[in-house]
Amino acid sequence: MTSELSRPKGAEVANEAFTAASVQFEPTLFDKDRNISRLLDLVEQAAHAGAKLVTTPEMATTGYCFFDEAEAERMAEPIPGSTVDRFAALASAHGIHVVLGMPERDVDSGLLYNAAVLIGPDGVIGTHRKSHSYIAEPKWAAPGNHGHQVFDTAVGRIAVLICMDLHFIETGRLVGLEGADVICHLSNWLAERTPAPYWISRAYENASYLIESNRWGLERGVQFSGGSCVIGPDATILASRDSGDGLVFATIDPAAARAAKRAADSSLSRRRPELYRELQKNTYLWNPLEFFPLYGRSPLPPGRESVVTVVQEKFTATPAHNAAKIIEYADKVHARDRGELIVFPELALSGGAAAGGQLRSLARESARQVDLLLGACARLGVWMLVGMYESDEDDDRVHNTLFLLGPGGVAARHRKVHLAETESAVAAGDVFTTVDTPFGRVGIAHGDDIWQPETGRILALRGCDLVVAGADLQHRMTQGHDGSTIEHGYPIPHGADPVHWHHIRVRAGENNVYLAFANTPAVGASGIFGPDTFAFPRIERMAGRDSTWVSMVVDTRDGGGRYPATTVRRKDLVSMRLPHHYGALSAPTPTEAPRTGDVEERDVASHDSGKERQSLDVG
Repeated sequence: MTSELSRPKGAEVANEAFTAASVQFEPTLFDKDRNISRLLDLVEQAAHAGAKLVTTPEMATTGYCFFDEAEAERMAEPIPGSTVDRFAALASAHGIHVVLGMPERDVDSGLLYNAAVLIGPDGVIGTHRKSHSYIAEPKWAAPGNHGHQVFDTAVGRIAVLICMDLHFIETGRLVGLEGADVICHLSNWLAERTPAPYWISRAYENASYLIESNRWGLERGVQFSGGSCVIGPDATILASRDSGDGLVFATIDPAAARAAKRAADSSLSRRRPELYRELQKNTYLWNPLEFFPLYGRSPLPPGRESVVTVVQEKFTATPAHNAAKIIEYADKVHARDRGELIVFPELALSGGAAAGGQLRSLARESARQVDLLLGACARLGVWMLVGMYESDEDDDRVHNTLFLLGPGGVAARHRKVHLAETESAVAAGDVFTTVDTPFGRVGIAHGDDIWQPETGRILALRGCDLVVAGADLQHRMTQGHDGSTIEHGYPIPHGADPVHWHHIRVRAGENNVYLAFANTPAVGASGIFGPDTFAFPRIERMAGRDSTWVSMVVDTRDGGGRYPATTVRRKDLVSMRLPHHYGALSAPTPTEAPRTGDVEERDVASHDSGKERQSLDVG
């Protein structure tokens, strides 16, 4: 169930803590000489202050907003080349490492790339070419073809990503699995207040430091966000700068990043790579309204506006008592909010975690209450996601299971795939669960499942409109923001916000799904989050510390045309994935390889049984 982290190739790297510096800078478009001189000055200032690793923003040498390839061609140059030579001389003189953002011209093909070069005291160590383009790059740049590398250096294992790369769970995961101590993220980030939630989540889920160099200022009418920072593996903002040219310093401890990766409860340690082969697919390459009903099978359900509710409560009593409490909640939610789908926390029916010897008896007691819950669903015309221990009829295993109950009976069952460290007596499930309902295509996940970035991605690739997650998570999930002086245009906020970063909000936006997350109140952070990561005001409702439930209208319709007109059905971010880069994220199922001639038949049988589960409709 646990995958080993890949070890980076090359010589042993240093393990000592060191000082890193992030350069925040506003380049002047086309004024390369001025930009380079100013950057050299800032990098040298960082070196004099003791920094051993210094990062600069994306396209820092030239500016960013090129109209076309002709403009970019005037600014681009080879790597190595004259500009890189100047920074290499500085790196050599001070014994430092520098990551420089610049447009690159490939000398063999003539193609242009949005690139970042890692320079050490002995010269160029490696180059990253931006793989996942933002809206501007396709006008002039080819997509990067160097993959996502981790470089062994004298200060540690260093990965380099550029701006939009980090919007995708796969890029951070690739370098995290390669053992990156530090992700150097160079960006021209815009359209939200920074440090951006995506930056924090990528550092957190991959147990890596993230050094962020972002530009600030205005260029050709585009407002950039600043907020350069250093983020720790535990999601802590170690240092940051809101606006203006300058430096941000923080201590990087490679040993701490490596220990965080190896921890039994880390996201990396709890991966199930044998279940992640769907990450290599690209289901949104084609119009989803034509792709999913291909050959007359498994079309996306029509979807509609629905009221979804999450309940934030701790259930600790007996299953009979908990069943009565669940029904009481259903009555209240239905009467006040007209709630149609009510999501309860993990193990709400069984009453929370229990010792191994109690599991089977709790499972039996819980099973006896299900008919009462189904009766309430039928009486009220509502659906419920309810968790319980479940005995496997075929063997002695006990599962932590979420049941989706509807007016017509049990619609779906999801057995927890990613078990918590404390669940040694529980058997892990091995299926990701989706079901077609009146609310649209619904994915079901436990809190520990949705904590893993791979889960949300797989459910999105299957066409889910809504993911419902019953949780009992005690992890850190939110972080506030003191406010920004950057003049973001309305309606992007720049005032103080107690919940600027929410890890589950990131999960919803990166997968273009609605995500209904019901957690227990010790950490809370329950809410319903919208599918558009670029939408302000945010489409979401969050429960407060004292809230017991919160409801929101969710709209899963596609717009009624030949092509979907809504984010949740179109899945803009998901459609921009580049799966040919993602091979290292999955692994074969650890079973005997099929004999020649058996593969096609076995694959079809597996495909059919999976589709049957996905298409269950009792609405």
